[in-house]
Amino acid sequence: MTGSPSDKAKGGHAAGPLSGLRVFDMTRVLAGPTCTQILGDLGAEVIKVERPGRGDDSRGMGPPYLKDAQGNDSQESAYFLSVNRNKRSITLNLTSKEGQELARRMIGKCDLVVENFRTGTLAQYGLAYDQLKEELPALIYCSVTGFGQTGPYAERGGYDYLVQGMGGIMSVTGQPDGPPEKVGVGVSDIITGMYAVIAIQAALRHRESTGEGQHIDMALLDSQVAWLSYVGENYLVSGEVPQKLGSHHPNIVPYQVFRASDGLLVLAVGNDAQFERFCTFAGCPDLAADERYTTNGARVKNRGSLTPILADIMAGKPISHWVEGLVEVNVPCSPINTIDQVFADPQVVARDMKIAMPHPHISGETVDLIASPLRLSRSPVSYRQAPPQLGEHTAQVLEELLGMSEQEITALHEKGVI
Repeated sequence: MTGSPSDKAKGGHAAGPLSGLRVFDMTRVLAGPTCTQILGDLGAEVIKVERPGRGDDSRGMGPPYLKDAQGNDSQESAYFLSVNRNKRSITLNLTSKEGQELARRMIGKCDLVVENFRTGTLAQYGLAYDQLKEELPALIYCSVTGFGQTGPYAERGGYDYLVQGMGGIMSVTGQPDGPPEKVGVGVSDIITGMYAVIAIQAALRHRESTGEGQHIDMALLDSQVAWLSYVGENYLVSGEVPQKLGSHHPNIVPYQVFRASDGLLVLAVGNDAQFERFCTFAGCPDLAADERYTTNGARVKNRGSLTPILADIMAGKPISHWVEGLVEVNVPCSPINTIDQVFADPQVVARDMKIAMPHPHISGETVDLIASPLRLSRSPVSYRQAPPQLGEHTAQVLEELLGMSEQEITALHEKGVI
């Protein structure tokens, strides 16, 4: 590790699979913070670096905002809260020489840097990987950008919406007769953050074996293209460009939204045995015996004739009839929940997917957050630090990592370095 074990012990973090790992987090908005929150949940000490006075752009991405103790909007939007727990916030002016020197000194006490500045920007501050690796050969340095460190688009800024468009996912999302649609959350950002965690853990394993650090180059566009999965592979195999299918699945039928007598539901028949059981329950066993529909391949080819038949059948009964009855015969079927219904769902409740964390700076003193989905039996995730106020831990971190005095910290603040 880059920093000494005695340095790391001062963070006071609970044990976890990544306990002892210290992260210098120069990320903002969604992709990078998704990565570093996962690392923090797994026990890493995450030091979040923010601009003095303004902080992470996502602090202002609201409403809604948390209310402070006086009932006014705080600097913590719901967007910010979603990806910034288990982090300590420091403010640091990286455009100043003193700020850059402080950053280099703190990085020397860390195992990992995660950053999502536009390609080339940190080189202007002396903080690019190539400018650090000789002094810190064990450093793992993860860059998250829109288009990566190479290629004709490398210096462009990248945003989730752009990448959903460029990466093809919008071209297969939406109704066949409607315009392309974005996915309802920032999936390009989120999946890049998740892939980054995988890459970081692989780099940590490599360092354990060799002592070598390395540079990780993560790009939103790469991640979105990889996430095309079987839809992209359908094109590579067939040469046919996939089209929008609405809620339909390109390779499985019936696997879509249907309208019941009182609303919409999802039917997800994944194999031929399930289709036969569905037909028996629905009172149409002749469909399962029809050679046009007996196999999934035949159903995909004959989607146009089968779907209207099934739509008429499904429309004759309420959602509860289909969901309760089909679950009994092991055929996947579910309601389409709104977000409030999601958090009231008994399975979601039983799995503790909503947590409350102490947050003494706001009205109510606790904040509700979405839990981590990671379930490890011997080294579980932990929730130690609510999403921080801007610069909340600046003095604490400078004292712990660099041994700075109160007078030195005050002087830096007065000069606008922190």
